[in-house]
Parts: sequence; C-alpha cells; structure tokens
Amino acid sequence: MKSIAPLLTVLSSVSLRLIAYVFLRWIPGHHAPPLVLLFASLYAISFLSVYTSQKSAAVASSLDSRGSANGQFGYGIAKEADRAIQKGLGKAIGDTGVTPVQTARQWPGWTLLWGLPDPTSFWWTTATAGINAILCLCVLDLVYQAPILYPSRELSFARVGYVSDTTASLLIREPDGKQLPIFVSYRGVPETGQPSIGDSWKAVGTEYWLSNDTDYTFTVVIKGLRPTILYQYSVSNNHSGYFTTAPPQGQVAPGTDKITFLTSSCIKPRFPYNPFAHPLAMPGFKHLAQKLPELKASFMLFLGDFIYIDVPRRFGVDPESYRREYRQVYSSPDWPSVSKDLPWIHVMDDHEIANDWDGNTTAPYPAAADPWHLYHTSVNPPPVAPGASYFQFTHGLASFFLMDTRRYRTPSHPLPATSSEKSMLGPTQLSDLLAFLSRREPAGVKWKFLISSIPFTRNWRFAATDTWANYLHERQLLLEAMWSVPPGTGIIILSGDRHEFAATAFPPPQGGKWPASATVHEFSTSPLSMFYLPFRTYEEREGEDEVCVKYVPDGNSKFGVVEVMGGGKGGQGVVRFRLFVDGVEVWEYVLTTGVGGGGGGGGGGGRDAAIWT
Repeated sequence: MKSIAPLLTVLSSVSLRLIAYVFLRWIPGHHAPPLVLLFASLYAISFLSVYTSQKSAAVASSLDSRGSANGQFGYGIAKEADRAIQKGLGKAIGDTGVTPVQTARQWPGWTLLWGLPDPTSFWWTTATAGINAILCLCVLDLVYQAPILYPSRELSFARVGYVSDTTASLLIREPDGKQLPIFVSYRGVPETGQPSIGDSWKAVGTEYWLSNDTDYTFTVVIKGLRPTILYQYSVSNNHSGYFTTAPPQGQVAPGTDKITFLTSSCIKPRFPYNPFAHPLAMPGFKHLAQKLPELKASFMLFLGDFIYIDVPRRFGVDPESYRREYRQVYSSPDWPSVSKDLPWIHVMDDHEIANDWDGNTTAPYPAAADPWHLYHTSVNPPPVAPGASYFQFTHGLASFFLMDTRRYRTPSHPLPATSSEKSMLGPTQLSDLLAFLSRREPAGVKWKFLISSIPFTRNWRFAATDTWANYLHERQLLLEAMWSVPPGTGIIILSGDRHEFAATAFPPPQGGKWPASATVHEFSTSPLSMFYLPFRTYEEREGEDEVCVKYVPDGNSKFGVVEVMGGGKGGQGVVRFRLFVDGVEVWEYVLTTGVGGGGGGGGGGGRDAAIWT
C-alpha cells in the first residue's frame, strides 16, 4: 500500500478536482457526484497513508541521526525512540539536545497542484487537503441545498400567460389560507396617444378555496378586453402587474410597425455554480432583464426544459417532486425581473419528464404532467383540440403552431430513422399541423412559426437520436408541406434543447417542383441559463441539403429576439432575428417573403431575399 499510496493520492486528487470543476462549471451531470465522493474516499485513505508514512520516516531519520552523533546504539536509543513516538519528535529531540536531519522542503505549488502532503509544512498540507474538501462540499451544496432547504411550499405569486387581442390569462398561487378568499381585478391604463378607456377597477374573479390538489394554484381569464391596450391587474394577496393586449390579426399596435417576441429554452438555478449566489438564482435571467426595457417584447416563447428533474439528481418520480422543481423556478429571486410585465408561453421537453423521453404517457409522465398542466398549459394559448397538449394562436402579423414532441412520439429505437412507422407527433397532431401549414392566413399575416422543443435540423450530431434526425420520414413530410405553403407566406422554425445556437436553411431539392424561394429557415436557441457544451456538436455535411447559416456554441445565456414587420417593399413580410449571448447582441439575420406570391410552390417572387448583416 505504501508504495502505491503517493500515486493513488495524486490520481484521486486530480480526478476529484477535474470532475468537480466540470460538474460545477460545465455540465452538472448526475454521474459526477458519486464519482467525486468515490475519489474523495480514495484520496482520504491514500493521503493519510502517505502522511503517516512521511511522519514515521521523519521520526526514524531523526533518531538515526541522533544515535550516530552520540555513538549510542541498543537499549538506550530504543528507549528514546519510544519516548519520541509517545511524546512527539520535537520535544524528545529537544530534551536530548540532538539536532534532527532536515527533510528537504517541498515546493508549495507542487503540494497544492497534486494534493500530496508536505512533511515539512502542516499549513500547505492542510491547504491542499482543504481544496478537495471544499470541492466536495460545493458539489454536495449544488445537489442537495435547494431540494432540501428550499422546497418553496410557501411560494405566493402571480404571472401572466397567453394574451390575445381580447383576453388575458393569469396564474395565481397562494398556499396561505388566511388570504382567502382571493379577489382579482383589472383596469385599463391609458398611454400617450391611446384613447381613454377609463381607470376604474373591475372585478374579474374570486377564489374561495384552494388545496393541494392544484398545488394551491388557480387561473383567471380576463375577457372583453380591447386590442393593443395596456392593462393593470391586481390580486388581493398583494400581487400585481401589467400586460398589453395583442393587436388584431394582420395588424400591429398603433405607433409601431412590428411585433416583437423572445425565444429560448433550458434553465437551471445556480448554474454555473457560484457558492455565494442564492441557491435559486438564475444568472441568465439577469442578462434578459437588462434588455427587456429596450426590447419591448410582447411575450416569451419558452421551448422546454423549464425544469431539470433529473439533473443533477432525481429526488423522486411522484407529482410533489416535479411540483417542487416548478415552485423553485418561480421562487427564484430573479424570476420577477423577467415576468412581471412579460407573458410566458411554454412547450414541454424531455427534462420536464426524463432525459430523452420517448415513453408517451407511461410513468413517470403522469406525475410530470401534473405540474406542467397546473403551472403552464393552464395559461397557454388554447389547445388545438380538447385534451391536446399542442397549441395554436395568431398574434398580429404571425401565426404559431406549438408542437408537443414528447407525449405522442414513437420510441427512438429500434426502427430506423427513415421508417414510415416512426412518428414524432402522432397521427392526429401531424394532421393538425399539416392543416395549419396548408391554410391561408388572414390578410396581413405574413409568417407561420413552427415551434419545436428539439432541433429540426440533423446537423447536430451528438445525441441525434432524440431529435428530428431520427424521424426523417415524418420530417420530410413536413418539409414538403412547408415548401408548399400558400403564396406570400414565410415559414420559420424555432427550436431549443441543444445548449447552443444555430441558424439552418432547408432549401428544396434542385430541379424539383419548388422554387429556391421556398427555403425554410430554423433558429435554434438555448440555453437561457444553463451550461453550454465544451465541444462542438453541429456539423454541416455534404449531400444533406441543410445549410449552416450561423453557429454560435459558446455562452451560458442565449436568447433570440424575433421582430416581425409587415411594412416591407411591395407588401413584403419581414422578419429580423437578433441573437443575444450573455447579454450582448452578437448577430442578426433578416428574411423577407415574396412580393405577391412564391411562398412555396407558388408563382414568382419568393423568400430568397435573405440578408446577413
């Protein structure tokens, strides 16, 4: 053991530090904490072995030196050795007046770097062991502190969900029975240049009873509103906020020429890890909050992974375990800054259920769906059909179809990606989506947005079996439908999931029945507040007819700003996509629809005027 102890000490120390760093700053994978604790145990055992061996060698060396100096061997030295071991080397040598052999001092940097004890310095030895101990505590802190100390059962809040031109949905949570009954009211807040609508408060609902059945939540839908008006809402449990109703279909708000909304996905509290931050802090929210006043966005399209139930550790598969994760996000000290006046609309992805979920509605989906419906779909746009978990709405100049890519999909394996029996959407959702693509939009609606929680492109090569790359038959059906949209309408796909950004173009086959102007574009943006991958996973390959427009992998916080304009030349629709990384705008891209047709399979013109600035 003594011969390999120094090597084992170095290897276990380096492994512990490397894994802990990656876990705390790069990827909080669930495999890391057990490995950190394993290497910590090995390190402690080998470290103590090396340390005691060094001390024993120092004692023996000092006693040998003293014996040689005095010419004394045998019983006398043996007796003094016993005294040295029992009373401490320094005192025994001091009593006899013998000077010990000095062990060569080890460079402190070597001690700190490799984790080996220094026999000549108690402080450097304590410091290098302390580094490993602190890293272990940080790992345990990230894993356990929030779930154990911050279950957020006392969370009381209100937020705005979907807002149309005549309605607004509110979600309210109040676990304190003393606040009941809860009254909700609203009023119009005239702005400069808007007609007066009166400022008297109007009651919209009263809730007399709340229970754990709904995790103490309830929803209120305010109806009979007027388009493009600023309203204030107030809840009797001391919550209030503002929202602005959408413009009518095909129009924009007075005084502006566009609608603006945001898109991103993937958030995890306190990551990258900061030991001094609040356990529920969201660093990415701070970047978003700084830009919100100038962006004047109408809503946030959040494309999944609002929670990470299985990262870094799953604590249960019951509804309460999932509910706790939602409550913790809404309890974040950074949440109010990005939600008080900004409606959020959601789709579900795998980490709201389990990693790479393809199990339909089998367990644990029912438990996962419980808070998903309570906190999100209850204030989402109306579902396409009763009981469905995919949604459709129109906001001003654009219409949206929010796909559910988890609940209805067939398993990723064993069928090949090109099998016609594999489906991401299921037959009913697929039929509804094809109908959405083929329908003619009202006058002024120039764009259709398809919302997918996972990337549509197959250029992401890592873990591609979880994306549309593993459902190519159905994907091709959708591409052909997108290339064939009615004239004058543009198609854009928005997705997330990859913790990177990429813009990809999908041109139709050359020489086919679709013009080049029918090209479809995808903007995939994430994370809003989570890790980004330290290695590159996106790759354009020859012969696949998917063109990389822009690839931005780095950054712990990314969000897209989509500006939809209808005042283009000759009635063109214009979309400008702006990418923000860690709070800084780094790229933009402009797309236009054709003049008088050519949205896909139509006449002249088309979507070929893509301008990169």
